[in-house]
Amino acid sequence: MSQKQVYAFHEGNAEMKALLGGKGANLAEMAKVGLPVPPGFTVTTDACRMFFQQDQQLSDGVYRQITEAMTELEKAAGQRFGNADHPLLVSVRSGSVTSMPGMMDTILNLGLNDETVEGLAESTGNPRFAYDCYRRLMQMFGSVVLGIEAHHFEKLLRRLKEEEGVEQDQDVSAEGWQKLLSLYESCYAKHAGRSFPQNVHEQLRMAVEAVFRSWHNPRAQFYRKINHIPDEQGTAVNVQSMVFGNKGGDCGTGVVFTRNPSTGEHGLFGEYLINAQGEDVVAGVRTPLPIQTLQAELPAIYEQLVEAATRLEHHYRDMQDIEFTVESGKLYMLQTRSGKRNAQAALKIAVDLVNENVIPREQALLRIEAGHLDQLLHRGLDETAVTDIIATGLPASPGAAVGQIVFDADTAEQWAREGKSAILVRPETTPEDIHGVLAAEGVLTSRGGMTSHAAVVARGMGKPCVCGCETVRISVEEKRMTAGERTLEEGDWITLDGATGRVIPGVIPLREAEMTTELLQMLKWADDIRTLKVAANADTPQDARTARMLGAEGIGLCRTEHMFLSPTRLPIVREMILAEDTAARLQALEKLLPMQRQDFEDIFRAMDGLPVTIRLLDPPLHEFLPNIGELQMKHLEMTVHQEGTEKERAALKKLLAKVGALHEANPMLGQRGCRLGIVFPEIYEMQIEAIFQAALKCTEEGVVVHPEIMIPLVGHESELKLLRARVDEVAERVLGEERQNHHSYKVGTMIEVPRAALTARKIAAYADFFSFGTNDLTQMTLGYSRDDAEGKFLTSYIDQKLLPHNPFQVLDTEGVGQLIEMAVLNGKMAKPSLRTSICGEHGGDKSSIQFCQRVGLDYVSCSPYRIPLARIAAAQAAIELRAESAVDQAEAV
Repeated sequence: MSQKQVYAFHEGNAEMKALLGGKGANLAEMAKVGLPVPPGFTVTTDACRMFFQQDQQLSDGVYRQITEAMTELEKAAGQRFGNADHPLLVSVRSGSVTSMPGMMDTILNLGLNDETVEGLAESTGNPRFAYDCYRRLMQMFGSVVLGIEAHHFEKLLRRLKEEEGVEQDQDVSAEGWQKLLSLYESCYAKHAGRSFPQNVHEQLRMAVEAVFRSWHNPRAQFYRKINHIPDEQGTAVNVQSMVFGNKGGDCGTGVVFTRNPSTGEHGLFGEYLINAQGEDVVAGVRTPLPIQTLQAELPAIYEQLVEAATRLEHHYRDMQDIEFTVESGKLYMLQTRSGKRNAQAALKIAVDLVNENVIPREQALLRIEAGHLDQLLHRGLDETAVTDIIATGLPASPGAAVGQIVFDADTAEQWAREGKSAILVRPETTPEDIHGVLAAEGVLTSRGGMTSHAAVVARGMGKPCVCGCETVRISVEEKRMTAGERTLEEGDWITLDGATGRVIPGVIPLREAEMTTELLQMLKWADDIRTLKVAANADTPQDARTARMLGAEGIGLCRTEHMFLSPTRLPIVREMILAEDTAARLQALEKLLPMQRQDFEDIFRAMDGLPVTIRLLDPPLHEFLPNIGELQMKHLEMTVHQEGTEKERAALKKLLAKVGALHEANPMLGQRGCRLGIVFPEIYEMQIEAIFQAALKCTEEGVVVHPEIMIPLVGHESELKLLRARVDEVAERVLGEERQNHHSYKVGTMIEVPRAALTARKIAAYADFFSFGTNDLTQMTLGYSRDDAEGKFLTSYIDQKLLPHNPFQVLDTEGVGQLIEMAVLNGKMAKPSLRTSICGEHGGDKSSIQFCQRVGLDYVSCSPYRIPLARIAAAQAAIELRAESAVDQAEAV
């Protein structure tokens, strides 16, 4: 006996969603609770998976079950499939496990042919209606099943309306529809090389197969990709007895939401059409009426609809999206599902349902999506004003920005001082562009991925950023960018949408972000529930203030290299790097010391009472120097054309030699991090001294300071042992012998080298904390250069399902995660008081935060604008872990 693959609606329920798909499970549930659902059955998602395993052929076993289900459906409907006297017509509709509105195909009125259409005309006494249904079937069947392009049918329909002098479908005569049917038959012969199938069982088999095939149509594949829906879910197919909204004036069809999906306001929101089928509403061929108008036209139906909608919302405990049809004054429910909603509506609905005692606050928190918070916490576009998109890149940092194009960081900074709004447009950004990124309203690059320099820095600053926009050609020298046939020059206005990656010419009005009452309430509930602390990656006092405002419980990563990149400091940094000896280097460092001290003072004041983790200088020194290629070109030009003085040429030659000496074949694995501090101890000593001087000054002012010094890129315990001793020496020199009593501090390391994770037990002996730098740990563990991977092969890997996600956005828990879990376990075994966290960009990703909760990390650190997301994700992780523990305990009992 073959496995059951077809279920009548009365055999299913909402718990069978994985097998019956969302639509099938909900139809079964509505039938179970007594709502008026036309009878039908569901072909399972298992059958869909089998279909693709068997070369897209419906097996005889599955089709036999479908035939048996059709026999039962005939009994329930009191009609016969293919019978000319009382024909049973059915709809064949997709129904995926995860809602994918409009992405797959539907066929209505299946079961009509040249004989049954006459029977339908006679039994209803309405030939016009019967022939209208038949032409709809031929049109949908031809397009969906046989692949005839829809415009061929639409052209013939438009010509018929012109001949009859009518605008609406319902005004076409019966004779007109008969004429169109003949033309459609010719269309079949011309474009499909066959006639419309008269055998209704052949229609059914072909339709079910076509709906299964639509699981892999391009729009469905794209929708799954952007919404992270697994391909292996498959779709179910629902075969349901037709009810007709197009029989006359007491018929209609519509879609309603139980709450407004744009605002969250309670009350029916939707549209309907009198004398129409469901496809007319969504296809836009007629302008629907607001649902409230139905109260005047069909008051009894309206009251039934309100009652049914209320029952469904309370039953599912969520806002519902409902499709309904009215046939001859009787209401039928065709579908219900949790309704799609925008960010503000999602929060309002969730909070209102808690206040109405429909769901607990834990359930409300679990319904919040990361994308909703990104929408709320950043400025967005007035979508009604968007008419022209010239390019689309990677949505690297959310929010919207409007400004004038500028092609270099210095000009961006200058324009900002003059009060102009600039968009920094570059092929790619480097650390030298940091002041331009800070000054600009947003950033556009033609190269680089979601974790490129531009993306990471922009996210940290809360700046909108579109990266990797490869269709845009940028010429910095000519101050020009070209997208398709459109050329824009410096000073032209553009708008960036960092949430979608769109590049839009001109000025689009923006809507401001706001911390709504509902968001504040949700965050309070999250803080009451979560156990994982949330800190910020913040490099400036402004970042620190923003982070604290958004709920940060400290700074988990302050990257000191960003402090060196301002135009006023970079020359001194270069002077330090290019120094010929230690004495000259110390002179330059003496100039940097008060600047660093002021940085730390301002951040300590902003974070009064909260811990501040400061990472000592990490990147290789060549990143602070001019580009070697540009220097070589300049040197060549000066030599060939004898430009500049002899002294200038000699200085350039000397600079070129120094940059060449510092150049590294693989900078990520070279002289950086703690290696830099060991080879040039005076650099780290200056930074440590600045930290403790700032702590001393702030403490005297009454500011409560908790400095934590992070040593980057440690791979061997000997490195941390040496550098910890230096921190203690400087602390004793600056703070005095009683430092531990009045000025407590911590020293720890960033675990970003696999060896450090593997030898965590030894490293823990010299560390007060571990912070996992998951960006670099991912690079080193997978052997992927981040920028190269995202720019060259990573997209292909994800498209081919070789990787489930971009590992720089979603933590690779199997590989990188195993190293983290091992390091946490071994580190805490060696030192139970060891505090652990992650501070890479993964600290703002929901699934990565869930992993952190499971392995027992103490906190996550992320960009300031991702803190609300992390707070809610941490609460979601705590709720889910608690639920898993309860299940495990129940199973154990």
